Amino acid sequence: MQMAAAAGMKCWNAGNATKWDKSWPQRGRLMMLMWIILSGSLCLTVDGQMKIPPETVQQWAVSFGKEIAALSARYSGAKLLQKKYKDIEGVVKLEEVDGEELVKKFAEEMEEMLGRKMKSVKRLAEAAEDADLYHDYNETLEFDYYNSMLINSLDEDGNSVPLGGEFPLEANEHFNSLRVNTQLSNIQVPTNVYNRDPDIINGVYMSEALNDVFIDNFQKDPTLTWQYFGSSTGFFRLYPGIQWTPDENGVVTFDCRNRNWYIQAATSPKDVVIVVDVSGSMKGLRMTIAKHTINTILDTLGENDFVNIIAYSDYVRYVEPCFKGTLVQADLDNREHFKLLVEELHVKGEGKVKNALKESFKILNEAAALGQGSLCNQAIMLVTDGAMEDFQDVFEALNWPERRVRVFTYLIGREMTFAENVKWIACNNKGYYTHVSTLADVQENVMEYLHVLSRPMVINHDHDIIWTEAYMDSVLPNTEKLFNTQAESLLLMTSVAMPVFSKKKETLSHGILLGVVGTDVALRELMRLAPRYKLGAHGYVYLITNNGYILSHPDLRPLYKEGKKLKPKPNYNSVDLSEVEWEDTEEKLRTAMVKGETGTLSLDVRATVDKGTRAMFLKNDYFHTVINETPFSLGIVLTQGYGQYIFIGNVSVEEGLHDLLTPDLTIANEWTYCETDIDPAHRKLSQLEAVVQYLTGKELDLECDMQLLQQTLFDAVVTAPMEAYWTALMLNTSGMDDGVETVFLGTRSGLMRLQRYAGTEKRVAKSFLTSADKENMFTLDHFPVWYRRAAEYPAGQFLYYMPRRETRVGRIVIATTAVTVTVGKKTAIAGAIGVQMTLEVLESRFWAITTQPNDTDCSDVEGICPLRCGSADIECFVIDNNGFVLISKQRNNAGRFFGEIDGSVMTTLIRMGMFKRVSLFDYQAMCKMNSHSVSSARPLLSPFYGLASALKWFLSNFLLFLLEFNICGFWHTEHFADASAHKKKGDILQPCDTEYPSFVHEPSVKETNSIIKCGRCQKMFVVQQIPESNLLMLVVQADCDCSRQYGPITMEPKEVKYNASVKCDRMRSQKIRRRPESCHAYHPQENAYDCGRASFISLSVSLFFISLSFSAIVS
Repeated sequence: MQMAAAAGMKCWNAGNATKWDKSWPQRGRLMMLMWIILSGSLCLTVDGQMKIPPETVQQWAVSFGKEIAALSARYSGAKLLQKKYKDIEGVVKLEEVDGEELVKKFAEEMEEMLGRKMKSVKRLAEAAEDADLYHDYNETLEFDYYNSMLINSLDEDGNSVPLGGEFPLEANEHFNSLRVNTQLSNIQVPTNVYNRDPDIINGVYMSEALNDVFIDNFQKDPTLTWQYFGSSTGFFRLYPGIQWTPDENGVVTFDCRNRNWYIQAATSPKDVVIVVDVSGSMKGLRMTIAKHTINTILDTLGENDFVNIIAYSDYVRYVEPCFKGTLVQADLDNREHFKLLVEELHVKGEGKVKNALKESFKILNEAAALGQGSLCNQAIMLVTDGAMEDFQDVFEALNWPERRVRVFTYLIGREMTFAENVKWIACNNKGYYTHVSTLADVQENVMEYLHVLSRPMVINHDHDIIWTEAYMDSVLPNTEKLFNTQAESLLLMTSVAMPVFSKKKETLSHGILLGVVGTDVALRELMRLAPRYKLGAHGYVYLITNNGYILSHPDLRPLYKEGKKLKPKPNYNSVDLSEVEWEDTEEKLRTAMVKGETGTLSLDVRATVDKGTRAMFLKNDYFHTVINETPFSLGIVLTQGYGQYIFIGNVSVEEGLHDLLTPDLTIANEWTYCETDIDPAHRKLSQLEAVVQYLTGKELDLECDMQLLQQTLFDAVVTAPMEAYWTALMLNTSGMDDGVETVFLGTRSGLMRLQRYAGTEKRVAKSFLTSADKENMFTLDHFPVWYRRAAEYPAGQFLYYMPRRETRVGRIVIATTAVTVTVGKKTAIAGAIGVQMTLEVLESRFWAITTQPNDTDCSDVEGICPLRCGSADIECFVIDNNGFVLISKQRNNAGRFFGEIDGSVMTTLIRMGMFKRVSLFDYQAMCKMNSHSVSSARPLLSPFYGLASALKWFLSNFLLFLLEFNICGFWHTEHFADASAHKKKGDILQPCDTEYPSFVHEPSVKETNSIIKCGRCQKMFVVQQIPESNLLMLVVQADCDCSRQYGPITMEPKEVKYNASVKCDRMRSQKIRRRPESCHAYHPQENAYDCGRASFISLSVSLFFISLSFSAIVS
C-alpha cells in the first residue's frame, strides 16, 4: 500500500507539472515531455499490477485433482483392493504388538545363536591346546602344507609349485558365493614372514588337528561362517580353505596378529601412554620409523582401551593439547586423529626423557584414582633413539615396588650406544625391550608387548571369550561387490574369539600364547532373527556394544563415495547410538542400554525417507534389553499409530497355495519365510521356492515361520483378484494411456504383486521394481519407500512423488496409497498399492486444464482472463508436500526443490506457515578438509645451487636408505602408499557433523496468495492445494525478477562448526560405558626376566664408505 501511495503521488505531481510547461523554453518542454512519459510508465507498472484470480487457480486445482485421482484409482485398482480387505474384516483378528515381549524373544534367540558360535570356538581352543601339548618341537621338521597363495599354481614345467598342490574349490552361496573348499582349511602367511621358518612349520603341523574340528563344528552349526586359528608366529589357518588374493603388487600384507579379534583375545583392556622422542637426533629415517611404530601400536588398540601420546625434547608436550592430562578411548575415530597428529611431528632440541616419564605416570595414576580408563593393565611405550639421563629415581618414586605400570621400550635406529639404558628401563618395569632399526622390524617388535600383557591370563589359564566391535572385512576378494549389492547397515560383522595357551608345565611361568581361535558372525544373520513383518513399516531393530557404539542400525552408513569407489569411512565402527538416535537429547536410552538394563522409552522423532530428503514426524516406542553372555544390547522400535497393530487372517493351504503360484506374485527374498541355510541342499532355493516346497510336502524338514507363512497365504488370497483386474485393463488396449508403465502392491507379509502395462522397450523406468532397485523392494533392512510414505498418509488418498534424481531413470512419477483393515476401533495397515507412470501422463492433463479458451466468460473474474499457464507472463508449477517440483514449464525443473528455483516465493510460503522448515542432523557426514596454503620453501639463490642441493639430498638419502634398508621391509607397501596418494587438503574428505533442512507442507493451510515487493516491481503468486493428494498448484507472476532480494533456498547440508573450546570438550568427554567383566593384569608366578631382544642388521662396508666419500665431495 505504501508503494502504491508513493507512486500515486508521483503521478499527481507529474500531472501538475504539465500546467507549468507553457512558460518554459522549447528545450525545457521536450525534457518535461520525456519525464512525463517515464513517470507514466512507472505508474502503469505499479498501478497495473498483474492480478492472478485465485478462484481460477482453485478451479484448475479441483479439476486436476479429480483427473489424477481417477487416473491413479483406475490403473492401480486401489478401491477394489480396499474393498477386498474390507470384506474380510469380520474374519480377521487385530492384535497389538507387544514390544516388551518381542524384544525379550528376539534377545533369547540371538543369545542362543551366539551361544552356538561360542561353543564352536571353545572346541577349537581345546583341540589346539591338546595338539600343542602332545607336539614336540622339531627344528628340522619337513612338512608340506597348503599355502593359500600358492594352491593350484604350476611352475614352467606344469608341476605344482612347492606348498601348492591341487586344492579343489567350488562356489558356495553360504560364503557369499566365493570359491571354497569345505573339506579342508589352508594356510596364509604374510609376505614378510618366511613360510618355511621352523616355527611356522611346527605350528602348521601341530594345528592340522583343527581340520576335523572345523568340519565337525560346521556340521553341528551350519550357520557358521569362517573359522580360524591365528598363530602368534604369524600364520593364519582358515576354514573353509580359499585361494588368497594378493594386492596389485603381488603382496599379502594381511597379518592375523593385527586384527582386533586377535588383540582383544590376547590381552585384557589397557591404558597406554605412548612417549615419543622428538629431539634433534631423531631426524630423518629414525623419525619415519618412530612414526610407523606409534601407528602400529595404535593399531593394536581397541574400543575397550585408552590412550594418549606425549612428545618430548627439551620440554614435554601433548600431541593433542586438548587431551592434556587425560586418557581417551582408543576407538577408531581417536586412533585416526592421533595418526594425523603424529604425521605432523618435527624434531628439535635435546631429548630429556625424565619429565616425560613423570607426566606419563601422573596421567595413569590419576586415571586409576578417579576410576577412569580401563581400570586394568597400564603401560608406557617409550619410543626413542637413546636415554642418557639418570631416570631411576622416577621409577623408584612412581612405580616400584609394585611395578603396576609396565614400560615397553623401542630403541630406534642403528645406533646401539644407549641400548643398555633403554633395555634396563623395560626389564626393571615388567616390560619388554626391542631394537627397531628398519621399517620391516616394526610389525614384529610391536607385537611383543601383546605377549607380555597376555602372561597373567595365560598362566592363570583364563579362557575369556571376547566379542569384537563391528567391523568390515576388506580382505575377502568379493568385498567391493558386497559394498554395491548389500544394504550399508548390514555389511558389518563381529567376531567371537578365545586365546590358545601352551599347557606344557615346563613353560608355564613364561605364559606362552600360542595364538587365538575365532569365528565371524555376520550381523546380517543376527538381524534375520528379528522378522521385519512383526515391526511394521517404520519399525526396526538395532544392536549396540558395551561402549554405546552401533553394531547394526538401519541408519548406520559406514561407506562413502570417493570418486566412483565406495570406501569405509574412517570412523565407521565408532558411531555412537546418540549420533543415530539424536532425538534422545538426554541420552536416557543410551545410558540404559549401555548399562545392560531392560526397559522402554517413548520419543517424538523426525524420521526421514528417500535418503534424508523427506521428513516425517513419528512417535516411536523403544524397547531394549541385554543379550546375555555378550557385551551387546538389543533394541527394537515400534511406531505408534498404524504400526501398533498387526492383523491375522486364516485360509486353507490349498486355497492359499493356488493364489501364491501366480506369475505376478513375489515375496521378499531377503526375509526368512523358511530357513534355507541349514541344509546345503536348500541353499539354492529362493524363499518362494522354499515356501512352495514346504507347503506341498516335498521338503517337510525345512524350518519355516508358520505365522508369516499363514499371513502370506492369506494376503495371496485377498489380493488375487487384482491380477484379473490389471489383466483386463491391459487387454483393453484402446483405453490404455501411454506412459502408464507399472502397477504394484505390497503387504505387510512381504508379498508383492506387479503388472507391467508397458513392454520393456517402451518403459522409461526399466529398473523400477527389479532386484537392483533395493529402495523400492522389501529388504532385510526396510520396507519399500512407496510403502513407508503411503503408511503416513490417509488411506485411500494417493501420494505422488518423483524418486530422487540419482535413483531414477527418466522423468517418472509414483502414485501410492495405503490399504487398511479396521476391527472395532483398531486400524492396521494391510499394505500399499500404487502405479508408476511417466511424468508426461500428468503433464498433458495439467497443461490442458490450465489453459482457458478465448471465449471464457470473464464478466465475474477480477484479474487476468482468460488465464493460461502456457503464456509468457506467468509460471505454473505442481509441487509435492516436501516442496519438490513435479510439473514446470522448464522440463529440467522436475525433481528439483522449488526453493532453488524461486527463493522469493518459497521464503514467503515458509513465513506464511504453508511450509515448515525442519532441521535435521547428520553425525556420519563426510566434509572436505579446509585447505591451508603453507609455504615452507625459500627461494633458491641460483639454478645451479638448487640443482646441486637437490642432487646432494637425493644421493645422500638414497645411500642412507640402502644402508638401513631391510629387504623384508619392501613388502610393507603401506609405508609407500601415502607418498603416491597425496591429495590436496581441499580434496580429502573427513568425518564431520552437518545440519540440513527438510520442508513439510502444513496440511491445514490449503490455499494462499500474496504479493512480493522486489525493488521496482511486485510479484504476485497464488497457491492452491490439489484435493485428495499431497500436491500443490502454484501460479506465479513471471515478469518480476526477485533474485537480487531473495537468494535461492537450498537443501545442501552445512557443516556444524565447533569453536576450539567446544570441540575440545566434545573430544574429551567420556560417555557412559560398561567395562568388560574380566581383567588379567598381574600374576605372582610371571617370569618378568624375559624382557627383550634386539634385531640387528648387517652393515654394508662398501656402501658406508661410498656414502662418506660422497658427503665429503659435495660438502
